Amino acid sequence: MGTVHARSLDPLPMHGPEFGIQADDIDTTVIEQEPKQEVLENKHVVVQRVHIDGLGRTNEEFLTYEIADVFRARNLIDVMRKSHEARQKLLRLGIFRKVEVVIDTSQGEDALPNGLDVTFEVTELRRMTGSYNTMVGNNEGSMVLGLKLPNVFGRAEKLTFQFSYGTKETSYGLSFFKPQPGHFERNVSINVYKVTGQFPWSSLRETDRGVSAEFSFPVWKTSQTLKWEGVWRELGCLARTASFAVREESGHSLKSSLSHAMVIDTRNSSILPKKGGLLKIHQVCSPVSPGFFKSSMKKNLLIFWLPFEFLLQVLSASLWGGLLLPIGDKPTSIADRFYLGGPTSIRGFSMYSMGPQSEGDYLGGEAYWAGGLHLYTPLPFRPGRGGFGDLFRTHFFLNAGNLCNLNYGEGPQAHLKKLAECIRWSYGLGIVLRLGNIARLELNYCIPMGVQSGDRICDGVQFGAGIRFL
Repeated sequence: MGTVHARSLDPLPMHGPEFGIQADDIDTTVIEQEPKQEVLENKHVVVQRVHIDGLGRTNEEFLTYEIADVFRARNLIDVMRKSHEARQKLLRLGIFRKVEVVIDTSQGEDALPNGLDVTFEVTELRRMTGSYNTMVGNNEGSMVLGLKLPNVFGRAEKLTFQFSYGTKETSYGLSFFKPQPGHFERNVSINVYKVTGQFPWSSLRETDRGVSAEFSFPVWKTSQTLKWEGVWRELGCLARTASFAVREESGHSLKSSLSHAMVIDTRNSSILPKKGGLLKIHQVCSPVSPGFFKSSMKKNLLIFWLPFEFLLQVLSASLWGGLLLPIGDKPTSIADRFYLGGPTSIRGFSMYSMGPQSEGDYLGGEAYWAGGLHLYTPLPFRPGRGGFGDLFRTHFFLNAGNLCNLNYGEGPQAHLKKLAECIRWSYGLGIVLRLGNIARLELNYCIPMGVQSGDRICDGVQFGAGIRFL
């Protein structure tokens, strides 16, 4: 909660009334009156003033929206609770390195007997912060430079620039973020970028140069995002052995799309949650040739129970699905299709190496579904309990799914039948390591089943790292 200091209000008298007693009195009785006890937490108080000390370039009027609820507190416990909530809101803005709270009795001529002053002592971030790191991959290396300007105009705006220079590719991105005062969840961001990606499972190289604008806002218990994106795409072959199906997709194209995403997230952690659930529905519409409409859904439900005091178990059920419909006569692009398989989706299969393929290059599909059941338990015998050992979980899983193209001249029943045929599935067990709130690592022993012709499998030990897992 941070540092909270509170002084007592209206000290009560600690001595009773005076009595006149003569020294020669024979019978003397002393009566001690117990002071009245008053529950300080229930005493009515008034927050008269709220100060914010340590401001430099931050607009003080902008912060009044974040601390307004403190004035509505009516007792000391309520003051402490609302002050803590205001402190969390100030830290969420990303413009302060440290925020402390001091609660004191009001001072001055206009001070009320039950008046309080609340002071937020803040330390602003530097005007500019930078980062530098190197990344090493398969036969390549890159240098990544980052530059961040928090609170550019004094109202929690953020300007971020990232530049990556590598032996095979150069990428950059510039983004501007602006929240609405008092409603941090309602914000606007603008991005300009150039990104080059290599996809060895498809022998494909893609370079995107684009600009996007996003508007995020909450509706009831959901988080909504509207996004427009304009991209100049350049597709090329990653290897000389690329199939003809990949080569004919090579070249330049323009993509202009409008997308909408709705998210309901009640999980207590995005990396290794213990309770809650996640529902995400995403639609993309691009009328520019080759046009398409793309819809996907991801749902995760966690069931938490404690059959024994010493054994913490979490059961997770996941369901993913997606559909890609072409607009016009041209087929969909290989860069817009769905891909399935790998340590973050259907374990036991190689990364994105199932479904339609040509000469060993995987072309993606226009429809897919994937589901999973996962059981997480602590390490046997609880080694490192209360410390490093709590970052690990034992993992048992059962995954299944399918990826295919659809003949849109057929009816919905034929589509469902095709998705239900030739189901790939796998099961196994392993160890999960949580890396803070950044990512998680998995080391699993996988047994793939339902393998179809052309699928690449990983029978045995498989390692995975990422943020989103099936």
